[in-house]
Amino acid sequence: MPSAKKSADTRGKLRIGDDWNAITIIALSQSNPLKAVAEFVENSIDAGATRIDIIRGKEKGDAYLKIKDNGCGIPRDDDGIPNFKYVATHICDSIKRQLKTNGIKGLQGEFGIGLLSFWTVGETLSMQSPAADGKTFEMRMAKGDQGYSISQRRTLFEEQGTELTIKPLLTGLRQFSGEKIQWYLASELRDRIRQSNVEITVRDRTARKEFKVEPRKYDGRLLHLPALDQVYLELYLSEPKPANEVGLYRSGTRVLPSITELERFCHTPWTSKYLQGIVDASALNLTPGTRMGVIHDEKLQHLADALKPIEEQLQREIEAQQAAEDEQASQHILKTLTKAFREALITLPAEEYDWFDIQRQSVTQKQPTPGDIDGAITDQQGQNGKGDSEDTDVLSGAAVSDECQDGNDEQVEQQRDFFDYVGPLASVRISPASSVVKVEESRTFRAISRDKRRKVIDREVLYQWRILEGDGRLDNLESEIVTFTAGQEPGLVKLGLTATEGDVMFEAEALVTVTSTLIDGTGKSSGSESKQQGLPAYSFRRAAGELWRSEFDVDRNLVIINSGHRDFVFASKTKALKLRYICRLYSKELVIKNFPGARSDELLERMIEISLYTEENLR
Repeated sequence: MPSAKKSADTRGKLRIGDDWNAITIIALSQSNPLKAVAEFVENSIDAGATRIDIIRGKEKGDAYLKIKDNGCGIPRDDDGIPNFKYVATHICDSIKRQLKTNGIKGLQGEFGIGLLSFWTVGETLSMQSPAADGKTFEMRMAKGDQGYSISQRRTLFEEQGTELTIKPLLTGLRQFSGEKIQWYLASELRDRIRQSNVEITVRDRTARKEFKVEPRKYDGRLLHLPALDQVYLELYLSEPKPANEVGLYRSGTRVLPSITELERFCHTPWTSKYLQGIVDASALNLTPGTRMGVIHDEKLQHLADALKPIEEQLQREIEAQQAAEDEQASQHILKTLTKAFREALITLPAEEYDWFDIQRQSVTQKQPTPGDIDGAITDQQGQNGKGDSEDTDVLSGAAVSDECQDGNDEQVEQQRDFFDYVGPLASVRISPASSVVKVEESRTFRAISRDKRRKVIDREVLYQWRILEGDGRLDNLESEIVTFTAGQEPGLVKLGLTATEGDVMFEAEALVTVTSTLIDGTGKSSGSESKQQGLPAYSFRRAAGELWRSEFDVDRNLVIINSGHRDFVFASKTKALKLRYICRLYSKELVIKNFPGARSDELLERMIEISLYTEENLR
């Protein structure tokens, strides 16, 4: 019984059973060779270097990496000789730790294991540093070898600073290019480079290129945030991008590429992808092995608590940015839809499709209530009758351009700026490009010539019309506007057009469906002075769980879109998909407006037709 009690109360101290095995584990703990290079560069910065040269090349067929600086070199012993012996025999007991204890600031290293990370870069390490009398001494180490050697190196001229050479590089580092080293150091040591004003040059002799390492610059708007104790914030608000990240730094050196790698920061606003920049916390404790991690202790908790009010301010900034983006996106979507529908209605039969009837802006309109609609898209220029382009006229409910009406209408000439000249012929098309004509009846077609900027050419262009396939008759074959008379039998007729200006020639085709009956539509608008033709604006109403996708509110002149529908939620993942979805909703409302009372199969056919021609012109 006494012996058992004695055994249970035994106490002692932890110790390393195999020193060399521990050194091997430490040397191989660095998984990123670029991080190892960054640590070598930091050693040069800590040594007071103002210039660092990183050279990558080949010597006798072996790739090597060399880092030279003009710093103070390795600390010297009492005899004035670089104390390489202390460096090699005091692993995990860095000289910098002692210097920090004595009050010297600005040093980054503290573990005494950075030099061993050369094992993840190459096979041998050679380090040269001058003595007090100007003589150069060299220390050599080899991967997997417990020994080291120190010798005096003969040099022709007195050298300064430290020169570190690793060769040959490991086989798996063939893509270890100078450009990659440049980009990594620009982010990894961003603030250390800025604070020390050190010049770092990367010379890739293999690729015959030279790079200067400049501290990384961020895009977007710099946010002015409150100052925090022992925490430096430099955050930028920009457009959302997958590459946007906020890095976690300590004393100017990057610890994590993204702060969201820590679970307690894996939430908005850090995950919103609206933010770029750095959070630099000098009090953090790092994991010694890789220096790419943080110990989850009270100092990390203090950082999380200090950033909570900052997170609230950042969230408000992001929400304001999102509101501005939504408004701008809505204006852009509506303008894009207008262009697409204009081109589609030029192509589609004018007697079968018509624009929405929209009230004049001067007429008092019933405004949406905040409870019903999140916000309508309005055009102030349209209210004043001053549009900058034909697109703005349609957005504000002004009359549809002549290209959307019959080919017989004359195009309204707008006043141009002095330098706004129409260029040479670049394209031609027939309006309408597809139409339906009753047997033995006539239909006019118009040639629309444009320059490279898609401006309509109003000067004389030589035209030649012809019937490529089918029966019928064309009058005025050399005019801009021709009249086609259908034959006595239904069928498909293909018209051809050649436009010539000087040595330039373009061709176009149009399809005419000759039929014995026409589908009845609603006809043209009533011509009431309180009505115009164009596209209405759109707005959102969140009705999650309800099946309707959209509806046209005549009183408000709005296409109301159910933003709570699962299809809208799915389409909102990308801007392009959202644009196509809204375009299809407009197509649906336009078909319902043009073909009231039609059978469901006819509505589906029309829906496919107008969607095809509008989505082709979405840009």
